[in-house]
Amino acid sequence: MLLPTTADLVELVEAVRITDPHGWYQWTDTVPGETVGLWDDAQEVLALVTGLPVSSKMRCFSPGFAIRAHTGPGQVFSGQILFEIAFCFQCHAAWFYGQAVTANLARQTFDPASAPARELLHRFRESAAS
Repeated sequence: MLLPTTADLVELVEAVRITDPHGWYQWTDTVPGETVGLWDDAQEVLALVTGLPVSSKMRCFSPGFAIRAHTGPGQVFSGQILFEIAFCFQCHAAWFYGQAVTANLARQTFDPASAPARELLHRFRESAAS
């Protein structure tokens, strides 16, 4: 999976449990949801995301989890959200939001049965259960 060019600036990833997955068509610049975890191993998480292999899109897009990628403290825009990604593990789709997201990155697919996807989903579920 491709990431925005600002991915190198990410130092904190916020894990989000999406509260209204069926309202996705109304989202314009952010993913609504409850923060279930803060992951300071941001580049490891983004490596999982970039390791997601492409798949065929299914139909539903009912995302359950998302990430918000933040800059780190001490950077020019400390704590700024650079981009967000909503994941639907049923229809194999990931939708990107944020100023750094270009049209060719905005909608991507991934294989939810791949090892990186299984690890990412495990991390989401573990954070949501805590």
